[in-house]
Amino acid sequence: MKTIRIITILFVIAGVFVIAASAAEDQNKGAEEMTLNGGRKGDIDFPHLRHQESLTNCMICHNMFPQKAGVIDTHKAEGKLKSKQVMNKLCISCHRAMDRDGKTTGPTSCSKCHVK
Repeated sequence: MKTIRIITILFVIAGVFVIAASAAEDQNKGAEEMTLNGGRKGDIDFPHLRHQESLTNCMICHNMFPQKAGVIDTHKAEGKLKSKQVMNKLCISCHRAMDRDGKTTGPTSCSKCHVK
C-alpha cells in the first residue's frame, strides 16, 4: 500500500512538471507575422510562426536576438550588427543549408525578402 501511494505521488509530481513545461512553452511565442527593419533595401515581412514550426529550436535566432521588440535596431545602433550580417550569416546560410538537404526553404536573394 505504501509503495502504491509513493508511485501515485511521483506520477502527480511528474504530471505537474509536464503541465508547467507545456504552459511555459506556449507563452511568449511572438507574433505570427512580423515586419523587420531591412534598412535601405526596404522592410522585411517575416513569417515568424512558419520559422518556429520549421526550426523548432528558437535559440537558432534568439541566441543573437533576444525576444524584444526593436532588438535589431538596437543592435545596429550599438554597433553590434554589421551591414548584411543578419541576412548573410543567419537567414541565407540557413535557407541554403536547408535547400542542400532537399528541404523546403525560404528565399536566398535580397529582393525576395526586402519590400520597398
